[in-house]
Amino acid sequence: MSFKSKMLAAAATLTLVGGAAGALTAGPANAATPSCGHRCVNLFSKKFSDVLTTKPGFVLDVLRQGAKVGQPIIMFQSSNADPAEDFTVSLQGTVNEFATAGLLSTGALTLHYGDDIAWEIEYSPNGVDSGLCVGIAGLTPANNTKVALEPCGVSARTVWITDVQNIQRGGVFTFPFVPLINGAGTNFSHPYVLTYPQNGNPNDKPRPQLVTQTLHQFSRGQVYDNQQWSAFFGILR
Repeated sequence: MSFKSKMLAAAATLTLVGGAAGALTAGPANAATPSCGHRCVNLFSKKFSDVLTTKPGFVLDVLRQGAKVGQPIIMFQSSNADPAEDFTVSLQGTVNEFATAGLLSTGALTLHYGDDIAWEIEYSPNGVDSGLCVGIAGLTPANNTKVALEPCGVSARTVWITDVQNIQRGGVFTFPFVPLINGAGTNFSHPYVLTYPQNGNPNDKPRPQLVTQTLHQFSRGQVYDNQQWSAFFGILR
């Protein structure tokens, strides 16, 4: 049985945010393009979210719709006519399940996050799976490691862990936000998480590319806005 088949079987009873582990939740039945439909997941950053609405102004995007290894991951204006914003959940399960299947390491990772949900985010323009997932090119993440498309289901570099210990509430009408830890990291006391460049803006040219950075928190424990993420499924409105 292939790795992906084993993982899908192991995670068959889980949702993206099973039980208390869930911060990235299925919201209104709205995916980027109609072709992708309800299977698509739309990731957005707290940094660019309006707390008074559930509609994100900017969502995860593949630069110039390029379905190839190394293509940069950016944020772009939300649209239901842009296939570059079509992503699906390729694999999902707990960290322990990913470790048992051999895609994540055991030890410190499972000790810290064993029961948390881990998942792969696959680029699926117009609903067609590309076999490429959001990940990092290097063997392990570091500060300012660029986030790009990489082959799905091959290594921990394309696996993201929901850091439920640092869930932050959204606004009155928004979903909770959570940091996403790259599964290829080795220091889980100070994990490397998905980060939008601190001084960047999606309207900048060239478009800022997402990176990994050490988790940053204010003195009261709140994670920086550019490291907090949420998601919903469906067609963008």
